[in-house]
Amino acid sequence: MARVAKKAKKAPAKKAAAKKAPAKAAATSPAVDKAAEVLAKLQKDLQAQGKTVDAARKKAVAAKNKAAKSKKAADKRAAKAASAAATKASAKAKAIREKASAAKDKLSAAKTIASLKAAEAAAKAKVDALKESLATKAEGDLAKAVKAFETKWKKQRAAADAKKVKAAAKKAGAKAKAVEKKAKAKIAAAEKKAAAKAKAAEKKAAAKAKAAEKKAAAKAKAAEKKAAAKAKAAAKKATKKPAKKAAKKAAPKKAVAKKKPAAKKKAAGKRGRPAKKK
Repeated sequence: MARVAKKAKKAPAKKAAAKKAPAKAAATSPAVDKAAEVLAKLQKDLQAQGKTVDAARKKAVAAKNKAAKSKKAADKRAAKAASAAATKASAKAKAIREKASAAKDKLSAAKTIASLKAAEAAAKAKVDALKESLATKAEGDLAKAVKAFETKWKKQRAAADAKKVKAAAKKAGAKAKAVEKKAKAKIAAAEKKAAAKAKAAEKKAAAKAKAAEKKAAAKAKAAEKKAAAKAKAAAKKATKKPAKKAAKKAAPKKAVAKKKPAAKKKAAGKRGRPAKKK
């Protein structure tokens, strides 16, 4: 009986230790720590890339203004290159932002899974504590029972305790299953949303690239056409000037040429007249 009393006193300390275990496991989840570390790095990268984008945009605006004032081909090329660099920096920032969003979802999922594991551990600890409590209580009650009925009483009590433990385990299992189902649904919804977002972004980027390609082709064609027209006009102008000079030089020669046939005609008239008969 003295032993039973000592065991009954030590029981609460074990129960307290069982309660503390799940909280410690949840706090030191490797998946949560890793996801948080990845997210922090991406957020830092995004902040740095934001500064790069701002600098690239300022540089592009300055180059554009310079090209507009100078009208030089080199400045225009520099402005175009600066604009392309700003666009590239913005695209990189967007990609990092999307990665950060995905990492945030991953962290949320990791936290949900950690919570689920903590809930399972808590449920198990609760069942173990109940089992231990019932065993302790059984031993305490057993000390009061008559020795003659000890074997029979133990059997009955063990059956009753087993039934209670089974019911508690079933209840805890159902609760853990419900939490798991909810967590899985939340993760599936987050994955679906991320997939839809990625697909929409991909479609938009493809359409934008196609439009840019079409615009560049049209611009190149227009420039080529304009250059060809300019070259043609220059060639025509160059051909026209020598023709005018040749026409001016040939004009006096034609006048002289025209007069000579008239003189010949007059001479021919004189020669062709018959002599008068005497």
